[in-house]
Amino acid sequence: MKTLDKIPTGKIERAGKLVQTGMKIGGNYLKYYGEKIINPNLTKDALNENNAEDIYDGLKSLKGSALKVAQMLSMEKNLLPSAYVEKFSLAQFSVPPLSAPLVRKTFKRYQGKYPEEIYDSFTANSVNAASIGQVHKAKKEGKELAVKIQYPGVAESISSDLAIVKPIAIRMFNLQGKDSEKYFKEVENKLTEETNYILELEQSEEITVACSVIPNMLFPKYYKNLSSERIITMDWMNGLHLSEFIKNDFSEETGNKLGQALWDFYMYQMHGLRKVHADPHPGNFLVNEKEQLIAIDFGCIKQIPEDFYVPYFEIAKKENFEDEAIFKQKMYELEILREDDSEKELKFFTALFREMLGVFTSPFNKEYFDFGDDIFWNKIADLSERYSNDAKIRKMNGNRGSKHFLYINRTFFGLYNLLYDLKAKVEVNKFKEYL
Repeated sequence: MKTLDKIPTGKIERAGKLVQTGMKIGGNYLKYYGEKIINPNLTKDALNENNAEDIYDGLKSLKGSALKVAQMLSMEKNLLPSAYVEKFSLAQFSVPPLSAPLVRKTFKRYQGKYPEEIYDSFTANSVNAASIGQVHKAKKEGKELAVKIQYPGVAESISSDLAIVKPIAIRMFNLQGKDSEKYFKEVENKLTEETNYILELEQSEEITVACSVIPNMLFPKYYKNLSSERIITMDWMNGLHLSEFIKNDFSEETGNKLGQALWDFYMYQMHGLRKVHADPHPGNFLVNEKEQLIAIDFGCIKQIPEDFYVPYFEIAKKENFEDEAIFKQKMYELEILREDDSEKELKFFTALFREMLGVFTSPFNKEYFDFGDDIFWNKIADLSERYSNDAKIRKMNGNRGSKHFLYINRTFFGLYNLLYDLKAKVEVNKFKEYL
């Protein structure tokens, strides 16, 4: 894979790169509409593929927040056309890495010494490159280590990157008015946290120690003396990325075993720790030879405040869901319904979210749940298609829900997708044994 000798770090330079990308997309649309005149039956498949390619090519050289947003969107399989999901998913763990000279220079800037002055051995080429940093293999005192190095300029460009992405997100999610700012601030705060590797190390140690009680879950050990604000050192863990593992044949028993570990891992955090690993994409999990699951990245941790946790899980209970008064009360507590809603909006969004929540919370009301069930996923796909094409939604205020929904919903969607890939059937309340 081609390496990068430089990353644009200045606001003007980064904005210029995105403007170039915008011009390419504009050209793609002109070409599409020109061909559409000749062939009225032409679909948008080729347009989507070309746009996805051009957007990803523009973002992968920038790294940082813009690429991270693409990674987040790749997890929303029912939100974007498949061409975007396929291309943006590369941002999870397969982007052009920094060149060896730039790595050495960046390491010295962050750590005060060159890698060879700290480790007994250090691979100049990265073994894994993502949106915010890349990983190198090293050895020290006989231990194999993974060394994650943050890309230069990423932390300093978060605000400016999001300002560029913001108009696209406003159109995509139909956000209106000043209230939409809370969502962007939530994303900015989380991305800022993800660039603080001292915080990540502390979170990693806390959660991995707490979750070590969960069967078939493994975690690396972290080394504070070999880490800093922009570099983090941990044990090297052997295994296949989950995305690679699922391409191979595996038994139903193995899928259920890994799925149960994954489900228990997330439910233990949600209900026991009230904070959660909010980045459940395949690049953050490995499967080892013993068919155990390894979680390797704890940069994105979402705290779950009590005033969100209580109504969020109470509304999922069957008895509350079926009680119209309680259901409506929880909808207000979760900021799904608003005091300034018209009668038309109250009626529409109450019906909309009742249908959506009825599907998404159905696993919580079962003793066992089969995440490989195509009926469940067809319901999700049908809902997504119907409401993404509903003209009435476009005419209403899209600012719906507490800011905490952003990362909690992202967590559940990501978790559900991983469990679907494993075709896992899980015992829903088994995690309570470990609380």
